[in-house]
Amino acid sequence: MRPILTLRQYSQDLIVHSHDHPQLVFGLSGALDFEVEGCGSQVVRQSFVVVPAGAHHACDSPKGSRCLVLDVPGGDWLNQCLGDHADASRRLLDTSARLPLDAGQSQLVSWLAGSRMDDPLIARQGAVLLLASLNDARPAPTGGRRLPYAALDAHIDQYAAYPLQVADLAQVAGLSSARLHARFVAECGQTPMEYIRSRRLHKAVGLLRDSDLPIGEIAHRVGYSSQSAFAAAVLREFGASPGKLRRQR
Repeated sequence: MRPILTLRQYSQDLIVHSHDHPQLVFGLSGALDFEVEGCGSQVVRQSFVVVPAGAHHACDSPKGSRCLVLDVPGGDWLNQCLGDHADASRRLLDTSARLPLDAGQSQLVSWLAGSRMDDPLIARQGAVLLLASLNDARPAPTGGRRLPYAALDAHIDQYAAYPLQVADLAQVAGLSSARLHARFVAECGQTPMEYIRSRRLHKAVGLLRDSDLPIGEIAHRVGYSSQSAFAAAVLREFGASPGKLRRQR
C-alpha cells in the first residue's frame, strides 16, 4: 500500500509523470519549480500545490528543495475518513492550483514533517487533519505567457548540429526545465525533445530540396552522426526517404 505522507528531496533532475490519485505537495525548504497541465508555479515554504488525479505534471529544483507530499488514497477513503468534510476536500483536489498556507496550517505541515509518518495511524490522522484544515482554500489556477517560439526556433536552427537538451531551451525561454516541458505539452502537444527533433528534420528537408549537399552532410548538420538513423527519422516524420524528398524538389 502506498504511504499517505512522505518526505521527499527534489533536485535538478526533471520528473515528468502522472498518477491516478490526487496529490498535495507542501514546501518545507528551498524552491520546487512545478508545472501542472501547462500551468507554472513554484512551491516554497508556507505554500502547496494541488495535483489532480491523472494530471500531467513536471517538476525540478535546480538548487534543491524538501517537501511534504500527501498522496490521497483512492476509492472511498475521503468519505470514510473526512465525513462531512469530504465534498470540500474533493473540490480542492479537483483543480490544479498553487495556494498559500496560513500560520496554523504551516505549523501543522512542519509538525507532520518531523513526526513518525511510518506509523500508519499518525500518517492517516495527520493527512485527515491537514485536508480538513484546507477546506476554506480557494484554488486559483495559474497561467503563463506563451513560449517564445521564434527565439527557440532560432536557437535550434543555430545549434542543430550539436546535442541539444531541454535545459538549453529552458535557458532561452527563461523557464525551468519542468515549466518548459509542461508548457510544450500544453501548448503544442509535444515534449521539448520531440519539438527539437521535428524542427531539425524540417530544416533537413529544406536542405534536401534547396541544396546539392550530400545526404550524409545534411544528416550531420541536423545532429545525426548516422546517415541510416537520419533516413529512418525522415521516413517516420514525412513518410518518404531523404532520396525521394530530394527528387521531389
